[in-house]
Amino acid sequence: MTAVTDATAVGPGRSVHEELGRLNIHDRVVEKIAARAAREIAEAGSATPRVLGRSLPGAGRFGIRRSDLDAAAQASAHIEGSVTRIELSISVRWPACIPEVTAQVRDRVRTRVSDLTGLRVQEVGITVTDLVTDRPADSRVR
Repeated sequence: MTAVTDATAVGPGRSVHEELGRLNIHDRVVEKIAARAAREIAEAGSATPRVLGRSLPGAGRFGIRRSDLDAAAQASAHIEGSVTRIELSISVRWPACIPEVTAQVRDRVRTRVSDLTGLRVQEVGITVTDLVTDRPADSRVR
């Protein structure tokens, strides 16, 4: 069986894309892929909890979820045709270089979203809401 590569081979007035069908990818799918891709960078994690639009860096003391480098970032996506714009809110491990971490996250998100969805990522906006200074205690047994 041969693949149809010429739109004129399908028939008059019809393109290959109409013949093969259409694939719709929901914004939420792109958001989940982007959030997981950001999590793959060791120095990046979930964003600081927000109440009424304001971040709460010390929220852990009040029993509210804290920034967590093992949790997924907050993401939103907007798709128009085959192009998407993504916004991420992340925390960064201190003392990591914020511009380097955000560049790594941006590259990873673009690659993952493009590879898995076929969408072209036009922009990845990143907001750093917290620096995570909590480090796990070193083991005393050697």
